[in-house]
Amino acid sequence: MKYAHKIKPGTKVDLSKIDPAETAGLTKEEADARLSEWTPEISKLQDLLFAAGDAPFLILLQGRDTSGKDGTIRFLLRCLNAQATRIVSFKAPTPIELGHDFLWRVHSQTPVKGETVIFNRSHYEDVLVARVHNLVPEKLWKARYKHINHFEELLLDSGAILVKIYLHISKEEQEERLVDREKDPEKAWKLNVGDWQERDFWKDYTKAYEDALSKCSTEEAPWHVVPANHKWYRDLAVAEVIAHALEPHKARWHKDLDTLGVKMKAELAAYRKDKGLEIQHEKS
Repeated sequence: MKYAHKIKPGTKVDLSKIDPAETAGLTKEEADARLSEWTPEISKLQDLLFAAGDAPFLILLQGRDTSGKDGTIRFLLRCLNAQATRIVSFKAPTPIELGHDFLWRVHSQTPVKGETVIFNRSHYEDVLVARVHNLVPEKLWKARYKHINHFEELLLDSGAILVKIYLHISKEEQEERLVDREKDPEKAWKLNVGDWQERDFWKDYTKAYEDALSKCSTEEAPWHVVPANHKWYRDLAVAEVIAHALEPHKARWHKDLDTLGVKMKAELAAYRKDKGLEIQHEKS
């Protein structure tokens, strides 16, 4: 990975060592040029995924308030086929959801084969918010790392492609974005005093994120930390991660679809022969 930071399994993550304003030496113009190459490729790869229908694709987005989860989703929807894509946002659990295990509401929203689902927040909230605000006993949230890893292993064993992205911004950048919302009448609806209140727990959330990234980055489902102070760089890094996740399956999808095409042509030819139909194909 050139632009995102892939967390190696077993690594103790220290977010202070990853610059949220990083741009890999690129200008916005250079990044936009490279992004223009990635976006059509992602579109083609997702079309193959949808047509082949043999794998669910889950994109999991985590990040602090204003880190750009919604903006990242808007960017991805410019690349992805809406027919094959679904967005799921996880907010505070309902009483019914609280009556089940913490993964119950999440598992029911995972993608079916051929479908792409984007999680705006996820099951990781149960080792982030639940931990920082003492919503459950420490013994309980500590055990959840193991449950999360087993849950994701189950998805992978079932053929899923899983991408986990943490959008990394600085405290200063978050403040600037919150203030900008107050200045912009078109963004004022996003104002929430809770966003400012959560800043009081910045260090606690940092520790919680570092532990989640450290304990739940596995060989098959690694975490990717995306420097997100610059939105244009964020989009480039996210595109790279997603393209690299889909690319290894490209040859198999082409082969499966070619095989399916031969089968369908044979069935169509047999049908026409049985009905005494003859189709004249125009010469190119």
